[in-house]
Amino acid sequence: MKTYRIKPYEVKREWYIVDATGKTLGRLASEIAKILMGKHKVYWSPDQDLGDFVIVVNAEKIRVTGKKMDQKLYRWHSNYPGGFKERPLKWMLERNPEKVIKLAVKRMLPKNKLGHRMMKRLKVYAGPNHPHQAQQPKPLEINA
Repeated sequence: MKTYRIKPYEVKREWYIVDATGKTLGRLASEIAKILMGKHKVYWSPDQDLGDFVIVVNAEKIRVTGKKMDQKLYRWHSNYPGGFKERPLKWMLERNPEKVIKLAVKRMLPKNKLGHRMMKRLKVYAGPNHPHQAQQPKPLEINA
């Protein structure tokens, strides 16, 4: 008996929509990462890009547990002298709530070309509106 490998042209990509209102950030991100990788499909393989599209709305209404709102820090460097930046989660949610969810999901995906391709299928919006009505996304209920 041989192992079946799905061909790239046989992959059927679905569109899912997730409402982030009241969901915990990390639990939501891990479920989204599973959908983007395609782990929910029967024919999943770690070296193939089989995932689906995910639209996240109401990104500004996520929640976190404990004191993470003030203690969780996002750090980056501009590659210039003195260019080290550090911002708390509260600051990031006020200015760019989409980036918080994108970073959480990105860090749960593979760190290679496959992961970059998966990230392109994630669409995050701060409010309830999105421009992907034509794709007829299915609502995805995540218990996070």
